[in-house]
Amino acid sequence: MRTLKEVVKARKPETIAMHVSMISDDLSKIMKSTGGKVSDKYEANILPTEFALHQNYPNPFNPATKISFDLPQDSKVNLIVYDLLGREVKRLVNNEFKVAGSYTYDFNGAPLSSGVYFYRIETEGFTNTRRMMLVK
Repeated sequence: MRTLKEVVKARKPETIAMHVSMISDDLSKIMKSTGGKVSDKYEANILPTEFALHQNYPNPFNPATKISFDLPQDSKVNLIVYDLLGREVKRLVNNEFKVAGSYTYDFNGAPLSSGVYFYRIETEGFTNTRRMMLVK
């Protein structure tokens, strides 16, 4: 079995994006060096390939739910929950820089009344809104 030093070469990244790319490449090489079929199964799951805002789970919820999203590239992110009238209820992510990857945030609707709410993600180049329902 080959050692880790034989598979992965030491390099210095110039940017965060380059660093994430290098890590993904190194993980792919390590997984392939095991010689099993496992490497093909997990290689594609290292980083998301496209922006996505997933449906919250559970939905309807009482009082808490999870909101997930994927970023294929580094980006500043806003994740905001709105009520049915469009008023901001909770800002889960406030213009924070996030590296490429998958993220999950918990939303607790305990102080809110039953009803329909919306959550919206805004990044550089992607915006999406989904609906969720709080039932008490």
